[in-house]
Amino acid sequence: MATRKKLKNISEIRRYFHRNEQPIYFVSATNFNLLGIDEWVKNFKYICYIDCYDGRHPNTFCPSEQPHEEFQSIEDINNYLLQHKEVIDFIRARGGKPKLAFLMFDEKTEKLAKSLGCEVWFPRASLRNRVDNKIETVRIGDKAGVPSVPNVLNEIQSYEQLTQVAKDAGLGSDLVLQSAFGDSGHTTFFIKSEADFKKHEHEIVGQGEIKVMKRIRCRGAAIEACVTRNGTIVGPLMTELVGFNDLTPYRGGWCGNEIFANAFTKSAREKARDYTFKFGEQLHKEGYRGYFELDYLIDTRTRDLYLGELNPRLTGASSMTNHAAFAHADAPLFLFHLLEFSNIPFDIDIPELNARWADPDNIDSWCQMVIKHTRDNVDRIVAAPETGIWHMNEDGSIEYARFDYHRRAVESENEAFFLRVMDAGDYRYEGADLGILVLRGRAMTDKFELTERAGKWAKAIRQKYRAQGLVGEVPEVVEEHRFKIL
Repeated sequence: MATRKKLKNISEIRRYFHRNEQPIYFVSATNFNLLGIDEWVKNFKYICYIDCYDGRHPNTFCPSEQPHEEFQSIEDINNYLLQHKEVIDFIRARGGKPKLAFLMFDEKTEKLAKSLGCEVWFPRASLRNRVDNKIETVRIGDKAGVPSVPNVLNEIQSYEQLTQVAKDAGLGSDLVLQSAFGDSGHTTFFIKSEADFKKHEHEIVGQGEIKVMKRIRCRGAAIEACVTRNGTIVGPLMTELVGFNDLTPYRGGWCGNEIFANAFTKSAREKARDYTFKFGEQLHKEGYRGYFELDYLIDTRTRDLYLGELNPRLTGASSMTNHAAFAHADAPLFLFHLLEFSNIPFDIDIPELNARWADPDNIDSWCQMVIKHTRDNVDRIVAAPETGIWHMNEDGSIEYARFDYHRRAVESENEAFFLRVMDAGDYRYEGADLGILVLRGRAMTDKFELTERAGKWAKAIRQKYRAQGLVGEVPEVVEEHRFKIL
């Protein structure tokens, strides 16, 4: 990118990335979070540990498997990739001044990137880690004027102390506890009795400050945004699929999203966008810039909107945000993240852009479901469905129609795009991500129950997996792999 000329409109921004000459890489377990960005940005490539496409994706590079220490996080996967000779050779052969984007990374990742002559196009890991803390999120929200569910922050040592803390704060006896870090419901605990507390005591006591919340009947919502030097750009409010037994074993676990024009009431959508803008401006004051996501909780009784949590990164919802109709009309939200880190000056009317992205006419209807292994057992997969377009027959059975890596290739509600994550030879365990189904239309009813169609798709794709039980002890590799990769 040779030019330093100020970009004055969306057309110039799109042209700028169309002519990009500097190599940009998304390094992660899969390319799920940034599907399709390679078609907007010249010289954008994916470097992935898992080959979801059997070598058929033109811009995805997956090195051969090499001996390594057991992975305990997605950061470990990325650090393995950046030390892999084939990856190093791939990056160096393409030359330029490489830029790297990640879903997750740590200080070691930053050092490895620097040793390769690469620049990480995200805020530093130390800053991301600080604002990612759920306790810190509450405090940032308070400063921004974005309310959380009534709560108190405290170190919890016993059930008796918890009940007293909750009583003093007027939270009642039906509580939700969250520790500082965690994902997809792993560290969200519903406590109504001493028996509930005893079940999770080892995950609560000694974990530092805990967020103790009044339990409300709520619906989950998600919204993604990007902090830029010119202001915060805000995407549309999406519904969240949470805790469905057909999809996830985790009671409070995220398992998908829907995007459609009239998600929630107009008032809720407007308030969420206003809160997100304010939160983004406060993040800017904290030193953060670029892509982030906020989860909201909407009280079904009072209709109050509360801040749930902050994800200072790309998320599982990013593939939805960056493929919506407004993104194709203007540009994917992630392009503004890249623009912010490119340091190319730009001057666009952000309030106008935010208003345009809020227009229902610019939002089409899609959903995605993350299919996890829900049984509490371990086995080994011997057959797995291919990535591509699947067709559902009238009897609810499905068959593979054709290979594709575009969700837009889904032609009707009788078709779905499936992105395979776990393949033949992989161990299947409780909570393992089998793959992602992307469908036109909705996955939930207006009562936030899984639709019959969505349930049929989840069941049918699950049936395409075949596995064999294990003989003897569970391999150590399985115990080490129980972490989120999406």
